[in-house]
Amino acid sequence: MEKQISNFIRALRSADVRVSTGEALDAARTVAMIGYDDRALMKDSLACVLAKSESEKSIHDRLFDLYFSSAPAGSVSQSAESETQESQEDPKDAAERLSQLAQEGNEQALAAAIERAAEQAGLNDIRFSTQVAYFSQSMVRAMGGEQLQARLLEALQGRTPDADAEAQRLIDVRRTLTMAARERAERAFQIFGAAETEKFRDEVAATKRLSAIEAGDMARMKQLVAKVAKRLAVKHSRRRKRTQRGLLDVRRTMRANAGVDGVPFNVIWRQKKKDRPKILVICDVSGSVALYVRFLLLLLYSMKEAIPDLHAYAFSYRLKNVDDILETMEFDAAIKKILREIGLGSTSYGQAFSDFKMDHENKIDRRTTIIILGDGRSNYGDPRLDLFRDFAGRAKRIIWLNPEGRALWGTGDSVIPRYEPFCAQMSHVATLKDLEKAVDEVLTAYS
Repeated sequence: MEKQISNFIRALRSADVRVSTGEALDAARTVAMIGYDDRALMKDSLACVLAKSESEKSIHDRLFDLYFSSAPAGSVSQSAESETQESQEDPKDAAERLSQLAQEGNEQALAAAIERAAEQAGLNDIRFSTQVAYFSQSMVRAMGGEQLQARLLEALQGRTPDADAEAQRLIDVRRTLTMAARERAERAFQIFGAAETEKFRDEVAATKRLSAIEAGDMARMKQLVAKVAKRLAVKHSRRRKRTQRGLLDVRRTMRANAGVDGVPFNVIWRQKKKDRPKILVICDVSGSVALYVRFLLLLLYSMKEAIPDLHAYAFSYRLKNVDDILETMEFDAAIKKILREIGLGSTSYGQAFSDFKMDHENKIDRRTTIIILGDGRSNYGDPRLDLFRDFAGRAKRIIWLNPEGRALWGTGDSVIPRYEPFCAQMSHVATLKDLEKAVDEVLTAYS
């Protein structure tokens, strides 16, 4: 029974339900107390122990119905001796035994046999949908499928009406067993493999070049960006809480408690003031860079609660503040509007920095991190390094994210090497993983 619960908890964990060791022990104690007879009571009791939010409760209930819809646990056990006997039995005896399992009215016995076969085949290790056929065949073999096949071949060689009828009966038996095994394998995949498959697909998407993302991938990418945003927000909110108390100030603590013989009733902590994040993101929305802008802005604005002081600017030639567009419109519509209204001009970093100097420089203070996303190609115009140097001197730091590979920096009209000395960091970003790392490093600087 402990194995049944531990496998169920493994399924929950694979589906991103956080179950601690203590909660797993509580679940085992709960089942030991209430038993398996009342499935509804068991489901509600385990949900109270294992699910900690509405989303986790939904996942728990779905996996519970899938996992515990099999045969009763008591019917799964079978001694090694009886398993050996089944593997060595005569093909005729095996065919007769399997024929009885496949008959109407023997659903319970068939379910028990399927569960024993699933145990022997290691079905709980299934990870991908492509493994369903393999495990189905393994389960049929575990039930005596090879002996059944041998008896079927023998009947097919008889070439008599009775032999043909026997062969057809055995074919029907094999079909029934195969369908039952496949149904059980597909259910096991939904329990143990579907979440792992989604994680694998997310990992592939997170490491795929953003310029290669297709329209059909956008729904997955939005979900993935939301997960990344939540992960970063939780990580850095916890880090701020950990550092809020500070370190023990021994000297001041001893001085404050001198009147009570140095017993530290009043503990004093050394605290270092931490700046709240303030981010100005300036995006080149011309050409292929626009694909990267979409995901950076989606990531940052998904973290608006963690970064309340966030401002976005977009340019190709003239620079414009786009906060109102992003905050008042649905995100996809906002991006389309930004690209339509701002992304069609001839790229000029110098003109964009001049516009920022004239209209928005007062936004920069010692707390400000400026993130620039662009390839630094300015059509051979004046890059206005003087303005960029001033921005770097006023801000906390400037981070430049460049979608172009490093081998292209400084080639043609690229002026990236001229901006680099004034940047605290200049990184090549090609994937969502790269964007996550860059934003993580920006927020770490405030911790």
